[in-house]
Amino acid sequence: MSDNKFKNPWGDDQNDINEVIRKGQEKIAKLFGEKPGRGDDNGGGFFKDGGFRLRFNKNILIICGVVIFVMWLSTGFYTVQPDEEGVVMRFGKYTRTSPPGLNYKIPNPIETVTPVSVTRINKEEIGFKSAGKTITSKQELLESTVAKESQMLTTDENIVDINFQVQWLIDDAKKFLFNVRDMNTENTVKSVAESAMREAIGLSHVADVLAEKRSEIEQDTKALMQAMLDNYEMGVKVIGVQLLRSDPPQEVLAAYRDVQNAKQDKEREINTALSYRNDIVPRARGESEKMLLDAEGYKNMVVADAEKVGSNLDKVRTELKADIADLRTDLDKVRIEVDGVKVDVEKVRNEVIQSEKRLEKIVHRSQVKLMLMIGGSTVTNISIMIGLLKYFLKF
Repeated sequence: MSDNKFKNPWGDDQNDINEVIRKGQEKIAKLFGEKPGRGDDNGGGFFKDGGFRLRFNKNILIICGVVIFVMWLSTGFYTVQPDEEGVVMRFGKYTRTSPPGLNYKIPNPIETVTPVSVTRINKEEIGFKSAGKTITSKQELLESTVAKESQMLTTDENIVDINFQVQWLIDDAKKFLFNVRDMNTENTVKSVAESAMREAIGLSHVADVLAEKRSEIEQDTKALMQAMLDNYEMGVKVIGVQLLRSDPPQEVLAAYRDVQNAKQDKEREINTALSYRNDIVPRARGESEKMLLDAEGYKNMVVADAEKVGSNLDKVRTELKADIADLRTDLDKVRIEVDGVKVDVEKVRNEVIQSEKRLEKIVHRSQVKLMLMIGGSTVTNISIMIGLLKYFLKF
């Protein structure tokens, strides 16, 4: 075995490393105004037995304090994202709102900043819980329904299942941060949305909720929500309310559908009856108007004919009076001759015969005129004519 000693694994470079360390210590000593050197316990300096010992004084404390203070002040810089506003509080009291970008505040714990997103659209689900999943069908919506939230009462005392969604954003970061309570068990905006929807449903009939006025209910709920949020000074703006489902409860859905089918049948029968009425009534009115007009025309024609006949009868009456007057004159002459005892029987007979002939002519002429005036030879016209002649012969 060789008697040689083990060699230093670092070789001769170990002395060089020690020299570098020593020179560094000397530079540090010069920085703090001390002289480096080796000494015993009574000696001063930074080095003792090849070691390092630092003597603190006021200058060192001041420098260290300044460095620490500067580092503390440098922590006051912070950045607000483009979609955020920073709410700065001094000892917990609001002081200002920082815009997006690089800002500065007095470092903690004097001032603190809370970033609040003011452009992100937030969503609240009422009546169901999607649990982060995207609901694409009505069946999935039914499976995620929360009955305690979804069942609401209408003004006509019917229960409906309502699933709706509210979209909102922060309009005032300060008001939202200090006035809105947002916890896992209680969400202020969601509570306001549910309350507003229950009020809107409570003022509506079940038919309006299920079909006819869903859009109006959405607008009413949005207006009610905004009014309540503004009254609470919550700094929230409602973007929209969307009714996803409005149905009767599942327990009575079949019965409700039967009722709706009966109502549809009723409406169909009513519409059929109205259609028939709208068809028959105008036609009946038209026919009645036509009959009235025909009757009015016939009445006017009969009246005109009667007036014409009446005027002609006046002429016939005048002529008959003249002829009868002549006949009476002849009869008077016959009577005078008889009274005067100048009786010529043959002559009287001739006069009577002539008078009868004249009377027959008068009657015949009158009959012809009446027939022409009346316009016909029916039994009725003849009876009227004979009656008129009898009337005129009285004169």
